[in-house]
Amino acid sequence: MKNKQTKLPRKDIESVYDLYSNGQIQPAIDKIKILNEKYPNQPLLFNLIGACYKGLGRLDGAVKMFEIAISLNPKYAEAHFNLGCIFQDLEQKNSAIVSYKKAIEISPNYPEAHNNLGNILRDIGDLKASIESFEWAIAYKHDFAEAHNNLGSALNDFGRTQDAIQSFKKALIYKPDYPRVLFNLALTYKEVGNKKLSLKMIEKALKLNPQWSDAHLELSRLKKYKKNDPQIPLVHELVSYDEVSLSDLINYNFTLAKIYEDLEDYQKQFKYLNEANKLRKNESGYSFDKDINLFYNIKESFKSPPSVLNHSEINSQDIKPIFILGMPRSGTSLVHQILSSHHLVHGAGELTKLYKFVMPHVKNHSGSNSSTISKSDLQLIRHQYLEYLESLNVSEKIIIDKMPLNFRFTGFIIAAFPDAKIIHMKRDPMAICWSIYKNFFPGNSYSYDQEDTASYFGLYENLMEFWNNLYPNKVYDFSYENLTSNQEEETRSLLEYCGLDWDQNCLDFHSNTTAIRTTSAIQVKQEMYQGSSEAWKKYEAYLKPLLKGLNYN
Repeated sequence: MKNKQTKLPRKDIESVYDLYSNGQIQPAIDKIKILNEKYPNQPLLFNLIGACYKGLGRLDGAVKMFEIAISLNPKYAEAHFNLGCIFQDLEQKNSAIVSYKKAIEISPNYPEAHNNLGNILRDIGDLKASIESFEWAIAYKHDFAEAHNNLGSALNDFGRTQDAIQSFKKALIYKPDYPRVLFNLALTYKEVGNKKLSLKMIEKALKLNPQWSDAHLELSRLKKYKKNDPQIPLVHELVSYDEVSLSDLINYNFTLAKIYEDLEDYQKQFKYLNEANKLRKNESGYSFDKDINLFYNIKESFKSPPSVLNHSEINSQDIKPIFILGMPRSGTSLVHQILSSHHLVHGAGELTKLYKFVMPHVKNHSGSNSSTISKSDLQLIRHQYLEYLESLNVSEKIIIDKMPLNFRFTGFIIAAFPDAKIIHMKRDPMAICWSIYKNFFPGNSYSYDQEDTASYFGLYENLMEFWNNLYPNKVYDFSYENLTSNQEEETRSLLEYCGLDWDQNCLDFHSNTTAIRTTSAIQVKQEMYQGSSEAWKKYEAYLKPLLKGLNYN
């Protein structure tokens, strides 16, 4: 905070800074109040007390103080910035954007404001603008390690993986002991299949922060444990602490579950796995009724099914999407890796945009007679989605979206994208549900409970049957087990369905450096292997709720 108020004695302001810096926030406030009586209407003092209120968690009071500072000096860039920080903490993103932009308008060379603005723009999905903001922050402060890190994350989100790696490396030049950058770099190396470097980065991060639960969990996904591994007693110690956050406790339990899976102590594995998922479910407040209602409303929206858009109703587009959908852990990542190995295809990974564009058109049919999907709805969805694909700015015109949960919107895809290819991944239900339950899927709250997981699988099967009855022969069912047993034959059939000529690279998919941002990132960088769909059988004694829910004999 810069002191531009010459009427205020420097020594007094410095004493306030000293108190604040040493954590003596209330004494700092008391000092400011005395100064405010002696030097009224000074923007700097209101800005300072706002910062103190923020330090005490009194965010509403902080907002008021910063607003007073701005009313006294509308050109006070720092107060606008500080106000933006509060709005960001309060999840009032639009207000934060306005405040940061005002700070930048007043003071264009304000790297912190550019950086914070970039973070919010990334959060709301405006990746191009986010990248630009981080680049401005770095332009004004070239050694701004945090901005280099944030730029790397935004570039990775945008699919520019190698550029992201370079940004992370640049951050480490200016701040070598930066755990977050090391962690992000580890994740990015994993996404491109470089397990060795990923392990190296995550181990460095843990040396700097041995209690970091996210890093422990990520490390557990990368390694095979032996009994003498030094990480084991450390995680046991960490999970036993009295004052451990719920998120950390969940991560530690998942880590221990993976450890004992590797050590083939399945009783302990399920002790920690069940505890981790129980904690997750309690934290989320998940109710299965929420998913029941969503699936009901989706179906009701197609009660009078719209006709598929015809040639005259769609704008001619060079881009042709391929949708790979189904349940998580059904093989969507593997097929994405195969198809993205083709020289004409770009693998965009799990895109979240279709959900954003479709959900406004899913009607809430709780007893209402609201209309079903119209042609204009379909045209809007198509326009928004293809416009987003264009923004990816890739040379290939065939682009894969492998978001598994797009199965919920299969009817929308069929009707709005008659020129798209839709690949529905099918796999043994127990293999799918067991893998979902054992892995960390933060966005899929049904996965926290075996019964909920089995029930959700039932919803999925019912909805896919609904789509197939509504639009017969519009979806290509593709078996994971058949693919792993007959790789070349099934790959040729897959390419034929997609209208693609043979490309030998599709058989050598494990050499593909396309980033995979899923749990199976390492697996799909390996050669094809069989038997994974049978892996659940050795845990059968611990999976009775799943077996019952899926009607396995």
